[in-house]
Amino acid sequence: MSLHPQTESILATLTLEQKASLLSGASFWDTEGIEDAGVPSIILSDGPHGVRRQSTGGDHLGLLDGEPATCFPPAVGLGSSWDPILVERVGEALGREAQAKRVSVLLGPGINIKRDPRCGRNFEYLSEDPLHAGVLGSAFVRGVQSQGVGTSLKHYAANNQETDRLRVSAEIDTRTLRELYLPAFRRVVTETQPWTVMCSYNRVNGVYASEHNWLLNTVLRDEWGFEGVVVSDWGAVRDRVPALAAGLDLEMPSTNGRTDADVVAAVNDGSLDIAVVDTAARRLIDLALHGRDGLWADAELDVPGQHALAREIAGRSIVLLRNEGDILPLTPGAGSLAVIGEFARTPRYQGAGSSQIVPTRLDNALDEIRAQAGADVPYAAGFTLEGDEDAALADEAVRVASAAETVLYFMGLPSSAESEGFDRDDIELPAAQTALLERLLAVNPRIIVVLSNGAVVRVSDWNERVPALVEGWLLGQAGGGAIADVLFGVVNPSGRLTESIPERLQDVPAFTSFPGEHGSVRYAEGLYVGYRHYDTREAAVTYPFGFGLSYTSFAYDHPVARVEGETVRVSVHVTNTGARDGREVVQVYSGLPGAEVSRPVHELRAFASVEIPAGETREVELSFPVAGLAYFSTIADVWSVEGGTYVIEIAASSRDIRAHLDIQVAGDPSPIPLSVNSTLGEWFAHPVGAPILNAAFAQVLAEAPAVGGMLNDPHLRKMAEQMPMSQMVAFGALSPEQAQGLVSAVEQASA
Repeated sequence: MSLHPQTESILATLTLEQKASLLSGASFWDTEGIEDAGVPSIILSDGPHGVRRQSTGGDHLGLLDGEPATCFPPAVGLGSSWDPILVERVGEALGREAQAKRVSVLLGPGINIKRDPRCGRNFEYLSEDPLHAGVLGSAFVRGVQSQGVGTSLKHYAANNQETDRLRVSAEIDTRTLRELYLPAFRRVVTETQPWTVMCSYNRVNGVYASEHNWLLNTVLRDEWGFEGVVVSDWGAVRDRVPALAAGLDLEMPSTNGRTDADVVAAVNDGSLDIAVVDTAARRLIDLALHGRDGLWADAELDVPGQHALAREIAGRSIVLLRNEGDILPLTPGAGSLAVIGEFARTPRYQGAGSSQIVPTRLDNALDEIRAQAGADVPYAAGFTLEGDEDAALADEAVRVASAAETVLYFMGLPSSAESEGFDRDDIELPAAQTALLERLLAVNPRIIVVLSNGAVVRVSDWNERVPALVEGWLLGQAGGGAIADVLFGVVNPSGRLTESIPERLQDVPAFTSFPGEHGSVRYAEGLYVGYRHYDTREAAVTYPFGFGLSYTSFAYDHPVARVEGETVRVSVHVTNTGARDGREVVQVYSGLPGAEVSRPVHELRAFASVEIPAGETREVELSFPVAGLAYFSTIADVWSVEGGTYVIEIAASSRDIRAHLDIQVAGDPSPIPLSVNSTLGEWFAHPVGAPILNAAFAQVLAEAPAVGGMLNDPHLRKMAEQMPMSQMVAFGALSPEQAQGLVSAVEQASA
């Protein structure tokens, strides 16, 4: 978003008080305008899976009474498509709908990492992997902003739980923060320049995100080049003046002038530089002008068209986890069906909290199944929506199931189990639902389970006893039709998991540290979140990251991986070997055996969702920058690509590796400076230091055979490699002058 031609001239006319007034909202959803000076007021509205424009006279918190809008699948479903083109289309549709509702900035996407499946807001986030979240987040922003509407990338940063979210301090080491929790934000900012970035409520290493100069200025603006407005999450500002100085431009919602007065007072007493106010006011004027100019005069909402798109998107969001004996897809009229479960009739289609949409229409799976079956399929609720056990409902369900050839059993989490504002205590389905499943299996082994949930649930105790399992997530207002489309084969499922499904909660890497205590949560697992943890430890999972079945099958041939300049290029031929057209998600991972720093066994580097007709082959080409292989050196405070032989894996999931290929990467010079306190092992591993040290030791070995014996003995050498060079000085193998000379030689050779 380039600087608006009127911004500077307007800024020059404003008084200090007027500039300060722009830095907080005029109301709950509107920015402050200065009509006489030419600064318009614009509307911000919750997203990200719908345009939640609040009705006039709604509640003061802005959570209820939204105008009807298309409810697309939340991020938990949308992310499972693994398709940036599809996500961009959703963004475009949301941009059109925002235009029709006169909304200038849509508050989304949410791209926080799914650190733990208990996070109550996981339904609003895309993935446990930063590359996946960043690629799809960029696609979302491109789509929305292509329609002249801004976005708000959220929640920056390290906002991975709801417990104590208004003050909890996320205690994260620098490398983990840089490699896991910031990269998705970096990608979206550098690729798409969202109009705004929303800071989170929490603290990061003791400092509130709204006052975090390193996050908001050093990283976001100076390193990544962010040009837009930093807006607070609603009510996230604790102290307006230090927040403004740290880079927080817009405080929302309105404070009725209270914090504007604080800003004015701080400038007047000299504790705040007027230049800081000018910078923020300039950004707010620019946002307002672009927001006003971007609105179309004749925007209209195509309600039926938006609903049809929502159904298509929902169909692409469903993940088929199990399909023994090809029990799916169903064939209309080929056997009697029964539908069990209240979720089939009363769908859970979105999460609870600030993103709730009043849908323009709401389909349910029961009606859609009956329509596609061409018959009045028997139905029984089986349980209440809140999961309470009801003996009469359960007995009726068993009777209905015993009379059918195949049962579609809809299980899931009630809305009270997961929401913005609190976390789950476990990852269990309600006991009444699993107890009913046992009774259903006793009378009918052909049970197809369809799940409705905003985050992972444990299925390990019954998963292998049902022939089919469909992960339906939360699918938006058209999800009922999409589920029927998948069950009857109108849509061939192509969704893939964006989070690992563990065998039990105790296996989750953050199990012992989530959600923290006494206002602090320690990210003790470091880099090892999700598949990075499970695959590195070779730990059992029920279903791995990236997994999903299809009604067809795919073969991989002719894999190739090579380094071309600054890019790693990968290609593979994928053949649809089945009888149905389908879509495969090809994934590329990399690993570096024997890396000098702790690293996961592999990490996602690229992916592509590819449509392949039955019997045909597509050559799939993927690439990623060599710089993407870098780790963050906390010693040198730089990104560094370690040289060596990398393993490139072409895969259908993180556990389904179809090809292993080696590539040679030259790497960067070692970021770790050598000194007399560096160990001999560090010297021997250093590309510049090693030959210098070896040349020096050649002379030492000739003069001191005992030292030579130690270095030539493999066991003693291991011990010696742990010694700092200064210890060799202490032992008399080197003089202080010789040791310092070696350091100087390395510095000269590296210059």
